[in-house]
Formats: sequence, structure tokens, C-alpha cells
Amino acid sequence: LIDPHGGVRHLAAKVLDTPLEPEVSFTDDPLRMVRAARFVAQLGVTPAQRVTAAMEAMSERLHIVSAERIAAELDKLLVAEHVTAGLSMLVSTGLADTFMPELAALELEQDPVHRHKDVLRHTYAVVESCEADPVLRLAALLHDIGKPSTRQITPEGVQFHHHEVVGARMADKRLRALRYPNHVIDDVRTLVELHLRFHGYGDGWSDAAVRRYVRDAGPLLDKLNQLTRADVTTRNERRAAKFQALQDDLEERIARLAEQENLDALRPPLDGKQVMDHLDLEPGPRVGEALEFLMELRLDRGPIPDDEAYRLLDEWAAERGLSS
Repeated sequence: LIDPHGGVRHLAAKVLDTPLEPEVSFTDDPLRMVRAARFVAQLGVTPAQRVTAAMEAMSERLHIVSAERIAAELDKLLVAEHVTAGLSMLVSTGLADTFMPELAALELEQDPVHRHKDVLRHTYAVVESCEADPVLRLAALLHDIGKPSTRQITPEGVQFHHHEVVGARMADKRLRALRYPNHVIDDVRTLVELHLRFHGYGDGWSDAAVRRYVRDAGPLLDKLNQLTRADVTTRNERRAAKFQALQDDLEERIARLAEQENLDALRPPLDGKQVMDHLDLEPGPRVGEALEFLMELRLDRGPIPDDEAYRLLDEWAAERGLSS
């Protein structure tokens, strides 16, 4: 075996290196720097010092690579077994700054008095805890990116009010910049925006609140529940057990409701044509208002027979001076 570049030795030692000087390889195609992080994530190898040094020195070269190619490599990295090692390499070398600066920004400076968990390390843990689904792990990666811009010191400690709403907008903007498909952007934005919804469950949810949770999550319900579970990274075993028990309870309630009614297709008890025919309305905003009213009734009360729906619709119309 002729091995002029020492490849066998590197493979045996699980070291990632380049056959030529890494600067040469990365100049030929700067995307190879992201690919190196992907190999670290997939193969569990350790990058050679000269490889990481070249990545740090040449990270700005990544700007000449198309967003689509970067996104494709990121997707492969995110579903890899050693995803934390790959993400950490992107951040530590400065590569993430060129295409996802929000990630490095999660390494928030710790206040000596008002301390909070390391958001970047928490993010790594959440990503790793999620199943290897590209959309789910992308949402996990971005679920807390709204925290740096919403961080406040209050008498109760460090707060990140509405970071899920801010983060959803930021995730949308970042994924559009990376040229992700619209359906991926929509799904990730929804998961980021809803990832804290469950935290109010401990205060007691009515069946109506459970239906709204299911309605808002839509086809992403299973992914949202996974993300919610993964988001619990506390080392307090009692607190973690309490949270998981609440999540179990919610999922059991959803299952029980699903046995009693069709939660997969939550819709008003009457459709638009039925509303227009019954109230003698032309297509327009009033029809939408009526359907919204009926939808709220469906969420509040569960399945409603047609005759009851028409009666309630008549009451709604009478209050607004509409005749049936």
C-alpha cells in the first residue's frame, strides 16, 4: 500500500485531514469547510489542527458559495449522529457567522449575579435530543434565537419575554436567506413560535384549550410535542420528571379527545356555502366572520350538530342585524 499522504494513519486515529494543504482544498471550493464539519458530525472524527486553523482563517471565503449548497450541507449535518460536534465546529471556527450568525449569538455573556443556562449549549442538547428529522432539528437549532434580543434583567431574574415570537420571525428571515423551500420555512417558523405554548398547561387547560393547541400545531403536532420534550434540559430530576408527566398527560388527553371527535380535521360545523345560503349572503368578509364564529364554537364545545349550528348562527346574525 502506497500512502503518500498518511491517510491510513489518519483513518486509524479518526483524524480528519486534507491530502494537500487545507488552504488549497478550501480555496478550490470553500464549501469544503462546511463539509468538514459535516464529516465530523457524521463520522465522529477529530479535525486536524491545521484544518481548523485554515477554517478560522478562511471562513469569510464562504460568502462566495451559494446559499442552497450551504443549506444542503447543513441539513446533512443536522441529522448526523454527532451533531453537537459538527455544530460546535461551525461556531468555533467562525463559519456559522457567515451564514447563521444567530447561532453564535446564543453564547450569551453570563451576568455574575443574574445567571441563566448557557443558551448555546442548551440548543445543542435540544437538537441532539430530537429525532434525526431535518425540519425538527432545524427548528430545535433555531428555537431560542430570539433570546439575545429579548434578554432583560428583572427583579425576578433574567427574562426573555416573547422570545418565541421574535425567534419565529428571525428563523423565517434566516431560512429565506438560505433559500430553504417555503414549506420548510413555514414548518420551522410554526414550531419555533409554538414551542413555549405547552408551558401554560400546568395551570390547567380546558378541552377547548387542548383543541386550540391541536388546531394551531396542525400536522406538526408530533414534532411540536417532541420539541417541547427535548427543550427540557434541566439537571433538576424532580423538575424534569414533573414536566415530562405533564407532557404525558397532555398527549393522553389529546388521544382521548381524538377517540371522541375528529381532531385531525378541526373545522367549523358549517361550510361557507351553507352559511351564505342560510343567511342569504354574498361572498365577502361577513362570511369569514361567521365561519370564525362557528370555528370558535367548535373549539369551545366540541362537535356541534347542524341544527344547533344553524340556531347559533341565527343568534349571531340577529345580533348584527342580519336576517336568515
